[in-house]
Amino acid sequence: MSELRRRAAAGEAEHDHSDRETVEDKYVEADADSAVEGDVTDAPLPTDSTPLLLNNALSGMSSRWKNWWIRGIFSLTMITLFFFLIYLGPAMLILLVSAIQVKCFHEIISIGHRFYKSYELPWFRTLSWYFLLCVNYFFYGETLADYFATFVQREESLQFLIRYHRFISFALYVIGFCMFVLSLVKKHYRLQFYMFGWTHVTLLITVTQSHLIIQNLFEGIIWFLVPVSIVICNDIMAYLFGFFFGRTPLIKVSKS
Repeated sequence: MSELRRRAAAGEAEHDHSDRETVEDKYVEADADSAVEGDVTDAPLPTDSTPLLLNNALSGMSSRWKNWWIRGIFSLTMITLFFFLIYLGPAMLILLVSAIQVKCFHEIISIGHRFYKSYELPWFRTLSWYFLLCVNYFFYGETLADYFATFVQREESLQFLIRYHRFISFALYVIGFCMFVLSLVKKHYRLQFYMFGWTHVTLLITVTQSHLIIQNLFEGIIWFLVPVSIVICNDIMAYLFGFFFGRTPLIKVSKS
């Protein structure tokens, strides 16, 4: 009887210990989730990066009209540079779109990395940029095969890449997925899958749009200029209307 009692007591102790570990694991996961959802800091306030020469020239004006002239001068400067890129041809516009794509991707990924780095989990930014390269390789390879078929047929080295382009793209993505699986850390699975989804949504937002814009460029530069001009004119007229007739600020971040 005493032996049976000792075995029963040992079994209850092991059961209580396993229950305590399960509860602790749940608390750890809950803390990780609350950190992702709750530890959101306020956006930093905008800083004044206006050149000193321009600030001195407009120092006698009120802040309202000073902001008006600063926006006007920089708007005309950017429009002039944009027309200069148009003059240089479609190649420069493709480089412009690609640069904007990379910058937007960097900004969105940095938002996620600001929270992710506090857990010291590996490879997040490396994998994010790797997937960006994979997706761009797939899209630009498709574009090269569609619009430069004559040139590709002359180059034997490119024929192999074009013939097996989709297989190579798939293999590159599978390698990236395997790297993600190897980077998983126990008790942080949910957070890591959050960031994996964050990366793919960012790719969908940035790369897909830039690819469609480049496709429009190959169909004719007019299909690039018309939508861009509409956005530019809408933004300028919205600011002018809000400056002269607006009374209620849209958001707190914007001064107008």
